[in-house]
Amino acid sequence: MITWINGAFGSGKSTLAARLHQALPGSVVADPEEIGDLLRRTLTGHPGKLRDYQDYPAWRHLTTAYISEIAAHTSGHVLVPMTVLNPAYAAEVFTPLRRSPGLVHLVLHVEPDELKARIDASEEFPGDETRSEAVRAYRRRRAVDYAAAATAWMHADGHVIDTSALPAHAVLQAALSRISPATP
Repeated sequence: MITWINGAFGSGKSTLAARLHQALPGSVVADPEEIGDLLRRTLTGHPGKLRDYQDYPAWRHLTTAYISEIAAHTSGHVLVPMTVLNPAYAAEVFTPLRRSPGLVHLVLHVEPDELKARIDASEEFPGDETRSEAVRAYRRRRAVDYAAAATAWMHADGHVIDTSALPAHAVLQAALSRISPATP
C-alpha cells in the first residue's frame, strides 16, 4: 500500500512519515523531493530550468515510476511525505498509484494561526539561522497556496487529519486508522 501524506508546508508530513515507518514493520519512506533535487542539480544553468520542480513533467513521471517500483519491490507500506498543491499534478501522479497497489491520500490540516506558530518556531537547520529562516519564509509564502488547494480539491480528495490541537501520538493513531482500520 502507498500512503501519500499531503498538507501544508510545515504541517508535520515528514514527522508523521517517520512515526508511521516505526509503527509499520517493513515500511519504507520514499521522498519525491529527492527526485526534485536531482532535477534541480541536473538542470542548473540550463535555460529550461523551472523554479518549482513539480512543474517538470519529468518530476511527475519519475515520481510515479519511483513510488510504483518501490512498492513492487518491497511489497510493504510505502510512505510518501510530499505536498502537492496543483490538482492536475496530483491527478497525474495519484491516478496510476491508485490502481495498484493502492493509494491512501492523507491530508494533514493545520488551522492558519497554529500553522503560523509552528512555522515561526521551526528550526530546520540548527545553528544556521539564515537557512532556517529561508525555510520558514518559504513555508509562510506557501500557506496561502495550501489553503486554496485545501478548499478547492485536496480535502475532498484525501482523508483529512486536523492536527491543529492533536499531540503527535494522536496524529499517528488517526493516520494508522485510515491506513488500516485493523492496525492497533
